[in-house]
Amino acid sequence: MSRQFDVVVIGAGPGGYIAAIRCAQLGLQTACVDDWKTADGKPAPGGTCTNVGCIPSKALLQSSENYEHAAHAFAEHGIQVKGLSIDVAQMLKRKDKVVRQNNEGILYLFKKNKVTFFHGRGSLAGEGAGGYEVKVAGNSEETLSARNIVVATGSDPRALPGVAFDNHLILDNDGALAIPEVPKRLGVIGAGVVGLEMGSVWRRLGAEVTVLEALPAFLGAADEQVAKEALKVFTKQGMVIRMGVTVGKVITRKNVTVEYTDSTGAAQTLAVDKLIVSIGRAPRTDGLNAGAVGLEIDARGFIAVDDDCRTNLPNVWAIGDVVRGPMLAHKAEEEGVAVAERIAGRHGHVDFNTVPWVIYTSPEIAWVGKTEQQLRSDGVDYRAGSFPFMANGRARALGDTTGFVKLLADRATDRILGVHIIGPMASELIAEAVVAMEFGAAAEDIALICHAHPSLSEAMKEAALAVDNRTLNL
Repeated sequence: MSRQFDVVVIGAGPGGYIAAIRCAQLGLQTACVDDWKTADGKPAPGGTCTNVGCIPSKALLQSSENYEHAAHAFAEHGIQVKGLSIDVAQMLKRKDKVVRQNNEGILYLFKKNKVTFFHGRGSLAGEGAGGYEVKVAGNSEETLSARNIVVATGSDPRALPGVAFDNHLILDNDGALAIPEVPKRLGVIGAGVVGLEMGSVWRRLGAEVTVLEALPAFLGAADEQVAKEALKVFTKQGMVIRMGVTVGKVITRKNVTVEYTDSTGAAQTLAVDKLIVSIGRAPRTDGLNAGAVGLEIDARGFIAVDDDCRTNLPNVWAIGDVVRGPMLAHKAEEEGVAVAERIAGRHGHVDFNTVPWVIYTSPEIAWVGKTEQQLRSDGVDYRAGSFPFMANGRARALGDTTGFVKLLADRATDRILGVHIIGPMASELIAEAVVAMEFGAAAEDIALICHAHPSLSEAMKEAALAVDNRTLNL
């Protein structure tokens, strides 16, 4: 006998748990199924982001940044530190605590919003008397039935062909977050978000970090000017970054040897103690039983959906990393809310043009909208304005003046087309740009708004002024 619901959500990552909560808020009887678990077998909702992604990586980034500040920046403030050391075990313990608090917070939100949670692996089982059926395989077997199903199963890290993750020598994002001691030599394959963030963590703590990237250009998705500045800063910090490489053999014994050819075609080898592989992620559909129920999977392995996240099956929806679009937690959350609204007969909305991107290195990198190279390629006539943090009073007081804010606006209408930031607290500053673009603001609108002084946000105002060559503090 199946248990009947209005909506069953498969997956409790950022997209899934938010979709379930919003469905319940809209008066729908909702269940959420998720099989993540802690080391002692307890439920650990939150998906990759909470358990082995966004949240724990930010915890380690904060710990490692504190350590680096104590080692290299405190003296300038008159703070003397003697006998500085890093207790990696304690750092990892704190990271685990932060993760656990987030797990428990999601379970509390389910209870508060009357979402029924099932701990186990959910799979599609076709149509039943009350709608679609979902089988739950966990400590006990359950069959759930609902008129609407939301698939939010997330993604898995891609491995190098023929090189399996063992999370001892060859590390995915999970292994990179749990290295028990600082490696002397750390290799990273992939100069994307995960590679740069995890490389930054262990470099700050003393590892010699070498990053190998197949693409010829560094941070190709970012604005060229930002990427150029980032490469200069990371190199100055001591991170070795090799672009345009082709990885050949990866040999594991007591350590790891990577054979590769560099951008000139010359054969090279890299010997490291640990190797992080961060070459992208693949949508997670294994175990979903998609083929048996006729759920369409596209050529790249994603669940095929329309603009509203509808699959080819009536009343079956899919969101987040398992569908097209950027693999970002906040994109999944927006889709989760939008789908819940649509199920309830309301209008759901997601604007992919205003989804912000952030890399939580130091300096942070954040952007929204079009890059300058995209505008040139599209033949858009635009104006650009930028302002360096070197000329920002708050940045000087913080002792962090690296980077700049860059604003791109349509030449004819002045409408903001993109904003790109590299520098302190870029992840927070980008929100103003997102709001402005959502409301169709012009650069002049930002330029005319009173920003608190002294604040980092003044750099946004000055960049907007610079679009019209009216910068005041440079």
